[in-house]
Amino acid sequence: MTYKILILGASYGSLLATKLLMGGHTVKLVCLPAEADAINTNGTRVRMPIKGREGLLEIDSRKLPGKLSADGPAGIKPADYDLIALAMQEPQYGSPGVRELLDAIAKAKVPCMSIMNMPPLPYLARIKELSIEKLRSCYTQPAVWDSFDPNLMTLCSPDPQAFRPPEEKINVLQVRLPTNFKSARFPAEVHTKILRDLERDIETARFDGLEIPVKLKVHDSVFVPLAKWAMLMAGNYRCITREGMRPIKEAVHANPEASRGVYDWVVKLCVSLGADEKDLVPFEKYAAAANGLASPSSAARALYGGAPNIERVDRLVQAVAAQKGMRNEVIDEVVKLVDAQLEKNRLAKKAAA
Repeated sequence: MTYKILILGASYGSLLATKLLMGGHTVKLVCLPAEADAINTNGTRVRMPIKGREGLLEIDSRKLPGKLSADGPAGIKPADYDLIALAMQEPQYGSPGVRELLDAIAKAKVPCMSIMNMPPLPYLARIKELSIEKLRSCYTQPAVWDSFDPNLMTLCSPDPQAFRPPEEKINVLQVRLPTNFKSARFPAEVHTKILRDLERDIETARFDGLEIPVKLKVHDSVFVPLAKWAMLMAGNYRCITREGMRPIKEAVHANPEASRGVYDWVVKLCVSLGADEKDLVPFEKYAAAANGLASPSSAARALYGGAPNIERVDRLVQAVAAQKGMRNEVIDEVVKLVDAQLEKNRLAKKAAA
């Protein structure tokens, strides 16, 4: 059976789209007009390393069995789709056009799979230990999530690392770390079946006879996608320093024991919420992967690039920990640094207006 899938976000979303197209499914990407024009004219190009093969393999969406199209948020009918993937950065969901589409998605009662670093509030509502009201301040515009049914929201950990090469056209995405998407199941089996069908189709698909990395793995535990929190706090957000930004590799390996301390503390937090430690990723495995991450995180680049808002996983982890009576000095310091730089960015934007 083939599915119709809507993906909000054409940058990181084009990686998931490529895997779905390989399985023969129909995908529509929601993106900016220039991106939509480029994708509708020339498709997408995803480049990734393949084990045992030199260089990068380029996958042209036009050569895949599925059907791809792209459009802006206006005019999209959510009820036309079997599954909707949320692949934009959290602050983008409050932007004009996207906000209205998100509300229409909630009202259409279509199952949604978020592949954001910042879990949507309706997903966190599935964790009984948490008070969602106390987490709203971590979100740019929390009200955009109010219409969603938690039973129709799941989370997929965006573990694969990918970026748009600045010298390339906007329909090109390059994968630097081809790990798997890890999704929690939905509460209802009828919706989980969609995920398991996609998991199977991606697993068996081939391109030019090659098995392509970046699979979709579906898990029963609601905590599996939260394994990304420890990685983000030990690496991505520690790219942010008083002196500016640094690569993820340096953030993790300049002081491995300090990194391990933050990582293990976040793992302990997840376990306190109900996670099984085996649902999470050992520090050693993450540290080895971080050796290949020679650029600063997207959060750090956005922050020092003048963005007035970024995804605040740092504040979210801090706020979740507070509900469990836990604190971490390193995370508290990161939150202060990000708060200060965002305030500076907002003042600069206001002065330039």
